[in-house]
Order: sequence, then C-alpha cells, then structure tokens
Amino acid sequence: MLLINPSTLLFSSTLITGMIIAISSPSWFTSWIGLELNLLSFIPLIFSKQNTFSSEAALKYFLVQAMGSAVLLAAASTLLIMTNSSKVIILSALLLKMGAAPLHFWLPPIMQGISWSRCIILMTIQKIAPMAMVTYTLSPSTLLIISSSSMISAILGGLGGLNQTMMRKIMAYSSISHMGWLLAAISLNSTIWMNYLLIYSIISASLAIMMDQNQLFHIKQLMSVSYSQVSKITVFLSLFSLGGLPPFLGFLPKLSVIKELTAQTSILWVSVLTMSALITLFFYTRISITALTLKSPKMLTLSSSQSQKMALFSLINLTPILYPLAVMIQF
Repeated sequence: MLLINPSTLLFSSTLITGMIIAISSPSWFTSWIGLELNLLSFIPLIFSKQNTFSSEAALKYFLVQAMGSAVLLAAASTLLIMTNSSKVIILSALLLKMGAAPLHFWLPPIMQGISWSRCIILMTIQKIAPMAMVTYTLSPSTLLIISSSSMISAILGGLGGLNQTMMRKIMAYSSISHMGWLLAAISLNSTIWMNYLLIYSIISASLAIMMDQNQLFHIKQLMSVSYSQVSKITVFLSLFSLGGLPPFLGFLPKLSVIKELTAQTSILWVSVLTMSALITLFFYTRISITALTLKSPKMLTLSSSQSQKMALFSLINLTPILYPLAVMIQF
C-alpha cells in the first residue's frame, strides 16, 4: 500500500486550491492571493533530505516568484489610472512567473536542483495560473509583447538545449521552448491553448516519470547498461513526441497552432516557431541516435509491472496512429 506523507498531501491540496483561486477570481487582488498561496505551498514541496541542492532551489524560486508577485500587485493597484501601461507591467510579471523568455533565467537552475516529481509540478501545474491570467491582459497593446516573448522563448529554448548534458536542464529548455507555442496558442483561442497544455502536460509528465523510475539525470546514463532497451525506446519515443515529430501525439497541438497562425497570416511568427521546433528535434535526435546505436553488452530485465508501464507510455505517444486505425476498424 502506497503511503503519502500528510504534509505532502496538505501542501499539494493548498497548491491546487491557490491555482483555482487565481484562475477563477474576479479581481487582480484575489488572483494575487491565489498565486501567493500557490507559491507558499510549492516551497515546502521542493525541500528534500536526499537532495542537498533543494534548499538553494527553493530560495531561488521564492525570490523570483516574490519579485513577480510584487510587480503584479503594484501594477494592479494602478490599473484604473493607466490601463495600457499597467496591463503591460502585469503581463511582464506573469511572463516572469511562468518562465517565458526573456525572463526565463531562473527555470533551468531551479529544475536542476529539484527531484523529477517536483519538475513535473513546475513544468505543468505551476504554469496554469499565470497563463490563464495572461488571457485577461489580451489587448492590441499587449499582443506585440506576447508575440515577441513567444518567438524569443522558442528560439532561446531551442538554442539553450543544444549544449546541455543534464536531462533536467534539457527538459527546462524544452519547457521554455513550449512556452513560445503556448503563448501563441493563448493569443489565438482558449480551446487550442487548453488542448496544447493538456497534451504537453501528459507527455512531459510521462517522460519525467520514466526518468525518475530509471534514475536518469545525465545524457551518459541514457547509454548505460542500467536500464533495458525497451525503456530506451520508450524514452526516445516520448522525446520525439515532446519535440513535435509526426506522427506522435505532440505533433497535433503544434499543427493546430501552425494552422491558426497561417490563417491569420502571421507568417513571421509561425516561421520562427517552426524553425525552433527543428532545433529542439535536432538535440533530441542527437541524444537518441547516440544512445540507440551503442549496443550494451548486458541489459537488466524489467518486471511485468514496469513493462506494462513502458508499453502504456509508448501507446500514449502513438495515439494519433491508433485513433485512425480504431475508426477504420469501427466502420
């Protein structure tokens, strides 16, 4: 029976509660309260006795998020006096809190200092409230900032991951790159944004779970004999899906964003996003080819439960292939 630490359960519930308050509140002040509750709930979850870098990561995260919250509260108080300028400042604070470029400097070192399970929360749940609040600031004056941040995030996220060897930093720069696509989806409509966030959360969480189960933290460990060939293939299928390679699951939300941006004749925007996706796919492919072409002399066998989990993660990423087959069988 799996026992959950009561303090972990408490802080996880208040973290979700803070996110819901921030999204559903009718005023900026209440949204700020929700963000602060979310922040103060995540700080204790970062701490770990097994990880000596967790306290440093928690301090960095608190300082950055507190600065973003202070700027947000100061700008919200002047919203009635100068509407456009206040919205721009609020948007900048939200970009800082979600880790979008050019305010992304804090995300890679913090992700490097926390466990894989906390990385999942930081990459998915912690981004929901700021992104939902960005939709409240949409206006012609803020659209230019959103588009600029989207393109810069896509470029820096792709280039930043090229010279990285630590898997958590690679996932951090991948998250920054996906923030560019998510900001583009936010500017289009809420359906595309929610679908993209849901699919990205599923893929990144499944990949982080596999990394955690196999204790993978460095690229060299992907080429080691400590885990089986089945695990290798499943990890790399998830990496390709995260990069948006067709016909995997991660390609579908990117295709919808490309389609809508093309329909709105935002050619520069969609070109930058597409080229940056090729850069991320490059370093994913470089990792995959190196690890898969080196034959290990000895492989550990997986238990039946681990094999079932790996098969499930593979099927999740192959959903776009399985769905048309299911429709053909049905008819």
